[in-house]
Amino acid sequence: MFILRTVAFASATAIITVGITVASGAAQAPFYATNGDATLAALLTEALEGNPRVRGAFLEHQAARSRVSQASSLPDPALSFTQHVRGPQTRVGPQASGISLSQAFPWFGTRSDLRGIAAADAGIRGQSHHERRAEVVHEVKLAYYDIAYLDRALSITDEEERLLVHYESLAQARYSQGFGQQQEVVKLQAEVTRVLNRRQNLLRERADFAAALNVLTDRPVGAPVPPVAIGELPDAHVDDELLRATGVRERAEVASARLRIESGEHAVRLAQRRARPGFTLGVAWGNVLGRRDDPGLVSPPGDNGQDQFSLTLGASIPVFRSNYDAAVREAAAQLSAAEEAYRDEVNGVAFAVRSTAFRLAVIERQLALFERALLPQAEQALRATEEAYSGGVAGVLELLDSEEMLLDVRLGLARLRADYMKALADMERATGAPFPEEGS
Repeated sequence: MFILRTVAFASATAIITVGITVASGAAQAPFYATNGDATLAALLTEALEGNPRVRGAFLEHQAARSRVSQASSLPDPALSFTQHVRGPQTRVGPQASGISLSQAFPWFGTRSDLRGIAAADAGIRGQSHHERRAEVVHEVKLAYYDIAYLDRALSITDEEERLLVHYESLAQARYSQGFGQQQEVVKLQAEVTRVLNRRQNLLRERADFAAALNVLTDRPVGAPVPPVAIGELPDAHVDDELLRATGVRERAEVASARLRIESGEHAVRLAQRRARPGFTLGVAWGNVLGRRDDPGLVSPPGDNGQDQFSLTLGASIPVFRSNYDAAVREAAAQLSAAEEAYRDEVNGVAFAVRSTAFRLAVIERQLALFERALLPQAEQALRATEEAYSGGVAGVLELLDSEEMLLDVRLGLARLRADYMKALADMERATGAPFPEEGS
């Protein structure tokens, strides 16, 4: 018996697991963009299928759906049995025992409202599942693009190290030929050490983001994350009004707020109906024995010993009006609170869209400035300083200043590219829809 129960439980668990995987896989495509990044797409699929928060929210949704039919079901009928010690005498004989069956019925429409509240709650749980999925997608993207920045920063740092080592060899050669000073060599060696220290800091940050990404995808926390690179930045057309409308229509939090209003409307009607009487319908059977008294034995009635059958109809009397009125006021206040919460969610969408749109516009202008002006200027300045240093016109401090300026520009450009992709992910989270849309 234990083995059978274990097998049955394992089968049920497998069915639930398959259901979670199918549900997650079937619904994932419409609400996020991957911008053609196959590595990111694989990570998002893995996170949606394995993340405990997503799986837990799905199971809570399934549980809430199972409560819908329970909420509108009638109460169990009541069955009672009576055995008389000294049965009452009737015209047709003494009554020995009886059985009665009764069923309670609430006021008309009560069950419909109970079902509506349960259905709205199931819908809220479903939206909570979508919300968890959107959160996980957002968090995966943020960690992914932070790793992309760090990988680019590490690559730039490695290039800087090689460049400083080259400058050190030049300084050593100048010093050995009597054209330079030992201080120049020491200064360059200190800069190389500084670069090595920066590299360790970058590696530490990357390890943290990689661990966070592994947790989101339910992989071992120390699992290696391959290098990440940001390709061509996608164009993003920002229309505030359109994006706000999309957010109000698609964002899970807004849908949950709408469902809470729907639940509140059912709750108000239910509170009003509870002030109406409920009904009880019953049937009863009485076991009657034949008459044993002398008159009954001498001249028994024609229906002697005939069993009794009866119907009963009862109703509750809602006399405590203050309790029912208070329940109506409570439900009405909760409905008003749900309406205010909906307005707050809509305003939150408008704020998130506006804030993210402004940030995207600023980042786009900064990217253009870095790519078209700052980067070429810094590269040109470094080349000119290198030539001056080789000719003995400039010193090592000028060379390091130019090199550091170029480094800051390259790191700033890498940071802006990652911030741009993160801002796209923020807009996607704000609207609950892919941004930018695939193929747009």
